[in-house]
Amino acid sequence: MKLRDVRDRKDLVKVTDLKEQVIADFRANSGWVGGPYEGARIILVHDRGAKTGRERVTPMTYFPQVDGSMVVVASNRGADRNPAWYHNLMAHPRVVVEVGAETFEVDATEIVGAAREAVWAAIAAELPAVDDYRERASRTIPLVRLERAH
Repeated sequence: MKLRDVRDRKDLVKVTDLKEQVIADFRANSGWVGGPYEGARIILVHDRGAKTGRERVTPMTYFPQVDGSMVVVASNRGADRNPAWYHNLMAHPRVVVEVGAETFEVDATEIVGAAREAVWAAIAAELPAVDDYRERASRTIPLVRLERAH
């Protein structure tokens, strides 16, 4: 095993620990979390693996929309590939989310075209880091709308 592989695995453990802490904080505090995400709007998305079908719980920052939907940004912090949860949502778009103390089903759809640009501009005005991620990534960063299922 290469040294880089070991280092990547240690980083993965740290990310997993942080993810579990965010989930625990979220559930203990009706949707509010502390640490590096204090003050952020967090949603827990129960996505299913595109290949495995296994359920995962993924904390994400979300942006509420005037129509009642929520938008999540598949930035992967500017990496050159989309996050796994994006592929999972595209393969299995009906998922359960936790928002505050409420749990419900949503349908996930990618926002494209002029609508995407308008939503991106609003998100970037609120969270300028997304533009930094866009500059780093060699891909178009997807925006995913989560609408309450009927």
